Amino acid sequence: MPVFTRLRQSSPAEPLGEGVLTAEAGRAAPGSRLAHPRAWRTRHPRAARALRLTTTVLAAVLVVGALLLPNTLPALEPVSFTRIPAEAVIGAVVVLALPRRPRLAAAVLYGLGLTALTAVNLLDMGFNEYLGRGFNAALDWDLLPDAQAYVADTLGGTVATAAAVGVVVLILLLAAVLVAAAIRLAETLARHRVRATRGALAAGTVWVTCSALGLTLFGGPVASERAAGALRVHAQRTVDSLRDEAAFVRQARADSFGATPPGQLLPDLRGKDVIFTFIESYGRSALADPVMAPGVGRTLDTGTEALAKAGFHARSGWLTSATFGGSSWLGHSTTMSGLWIDNQRRYRTVTAGDHLTLTKAFQKTGAWDTVGVMPGVQKGWPEEEWYGLDKLYDSRDLGYQGPKFSWSTMPDQYALEAFQRRVHGRKRDKPLMSFVILTSSHQPWAPLPRMVGWDELGDGSVFDAIQKAGNRASDVLTDTTRSREEYGKSIRYSVTTLTQWLRRYGTDDTVLVFLGDHQPIARVSGARASRDVPVSIVAKDPKVLDKVADWNWTEGLRPASDAPVWRMDSFRDRFLKAYGSTPHPSKG
Repeated sequence: MPVFTRLRQSSPAEPLGEGVLTAEAGRAAPGSRLAHPRAWRTRHPRAARALRLTTTVLAAVLVVGALLLPNTLPALEPVSFTRIPAEAVIGAVVVLALPRRPRLAAAVLYGLGLTALTAVNLLDMGFNEYLGRGFNAALDWDLLPDAQAYVADTLGGTVATAAAVGVVVLILLLAAVLVAAAIRLAETLARHRVRATRGALAAGTVWVTCSALGLTLFGGPVASERAAGALRVHAQRTVDSLRDEAAFVRQARADSFGATPPGQLLPDLRGKDVIFTFIESYGRSALADPVMAPGVGRTLDTGTEALAKAGFHARSGWLTSATFGGSSWLGHSTTMSGLWIDNQRRYRTVTAGDHLTLTKAFQKTGAWDTVGVMPGVQKGWPEEEWYGLDKLYDSRDLGYQGPKFSWSTMPDQYALEAFQRRVHGRKRDKPLMSFVILTSSHQPWAPLPRMVGWDELGDGSVFDAIQKAGNRASDVLTDTTRSREEYGKSIRYSVTTLTQWLRRYGTDDTVLVFLGDHQPIARVSGARASRDVPVSIVAKDPKVLDKVADWNWTEGLRPASDAPVWRMDSFRDRFLKAYGSTPHPSKG
């Protein structure tokens, strides 16, 4: 009997089927045809039915979940998935109308489309969380290597590599799962074509009715077209970006001061040592948020009083930054160029041209030596020519032998002391224009440096113990409250460092302009935070501040909440005009 059974099942005239398997099939060798999954299904029909149902339900949950997935973390709530996605109804109708092979091809494409949609939504979440805006497929791919470099500097190269590999594996796994889910649903619908057709018709009718009546549930429409809407938004964003590029090229060629003769640039600052300093992530939230504001406010008030005793006075206002949460170079270039540079493509376009920067205006006069001090630059930086810098001092030129503080290569106090020793404190034939970027307040704000005696700085080794005793970046990154607290401490440190340096080394001819480049990440500053950053002008010579008296800025280092707010790209022209420059537009 066992022999007859095996012969019967192997006969080409009678294909293997569930109905012809005997009890001996359960004892078949693992490699034989009797070990086929159909044998298991025959022996365990209830378990097989439950498995099929579970797999089908899971596939449906994955597909519908991908279609309804929001693109911001605050919206990632269960109620966001209580909708009827139009794309699911349309997908069901399409696969029901197709024969087997086209149906499988359509299911594969559908699964890949869901993978792309999910990836874009996850990128949107990340960009909204950190940069306060959605992902731009036309512009933002260039930022991904920067993100990996940031992770490497913050958490180590091994973590960065593991994260990059993990992302690739996750995307491949996501694609495999969603494609398999789409195929599973397509085949299930085809096996139950009649009932599936009725169900699709009913779902479509309900969707149209809910859409026509504008029915809502938990604050959102029942009839959803979330996936199609997301793709439309990204497609339109891409088209707008491409159109914007052509318009920006024309705008960058025109310059209200492009043809101004050197003798008519900045005549009212001749003989002054002018320092433009950006404090990383110094935004309005530092002065408005209840967690950070009290400490930062006291630091600014203390700094104002201490500077006044040393003969310095200040005026402060607000600028609306072109960037948010990161991409500091966009804020730097916007302020200095007078152009709104809010993405990497604009940055590359303008830095490849000859649009006059505020720093280059000083160089063009021939009346100043111009230098840059950028401890955050760790490799070649060709933009120094565009900025008009005679000499650049980056992280490799400042003699620092101490530890890194997460992303920041050195504490601000050391960078400023090195600036004093190597540049500012030396005798010169001309006054100095300096472009200084401070980095200690860069996220993740752990570990943070502390002030030490200025005479104790040496080569920076004094910071070894401070760095080792500091918080771990991973602990602060994962805790929103601690991130806000440590961010506030970092701003207090940077402001204290700068004001102490000015009191220690400033002269009657020193003019300091310092400002933030952008707000901190949205998780710290808030989802609806403005893009405003504080800006201050500090000088001993009262004539310097008299030139900006009509700006109506607040006295001191802390701008009033209702002080004037200008776009960051307006600062260059306002500054040039305030200090006597005569506009001579270039032809473009």
